[in-house]
Amino acid sequence: MIEDDRYCIDILVQVKAATAALKRVEGELLKDHVDHCIKEAIASDDITDREAKVAELVDLLAKR
Repeated sequence: MIEDDRYCIDILVQVKAATAALKRVEGELLKDHVDHCIKEAIASDDITDREAKVAELVDLLAKR
C-alpha cells in the first residue's frame, strides 16, 4: 500500500485491523496457556515448575 502511494488513512485503517487481529490471537493464546499450562502447574506437586510458570506469566503481562 505504501509503495502504491495509497492515502495515509487507508494504510492506517489496515494497520489498525492487523493490530486488532493480533490482539485477538494473543488473547486466545493467553487463555489457552492459562487453561492448560498454568492449571497443570498449579495442580502439580512440582513447586519449582509452578513458580516458574507463574513468573513467566507475570513477566509477560508486565511487558504490556
